[in-house]
Amino acid sequence: QVQLVESGGGLVQAGGSLRLSCAASGRTFSYYGMAWFRQAPGKEREFVAGIGWSGSGTFYRDSVKGRFTISMGNAKNTVNLQMNSLKPEDTAIYYCARSGSAAVTRRPDEYDYWGQGTQVTVSS
Repeated sequence: QVQLVESGGGLVQAGGSLRLSCAASGRTFSYYGMAWFRQAPGKEREFVAGIGWSGSGTFYRDSVKGRFTISMGNAKNTVNLQMNSLKPEDTAIYYCARSGSAAVTRRPDEYDYWGQGTQVTVSS
């Protein structure tokens, strides 16, 4: 069993920064892709960024490229999302998820473990 716990969300003004962290307990991230998704009210859950197992390869949705950075944390079994130059349209609940394989995909149904989510609100 894997448990994922996100932290670091909050309220920030447009142009500001936040750093989200995801800590896993139970089985490790080894050999599995990890990703961050987000879901705004009334919208579908969407892929934000992903990282291959052991940090091999990073992937981003177009709207966050150059602003967000996903990385494996210094602490074992953590993955971080550094979010800079935040915009009001980045407002959503952000979820950490573990892929069902080593691959990083953009499809939520290919992830088998999810965190409870952390709210990110960007004011204009």
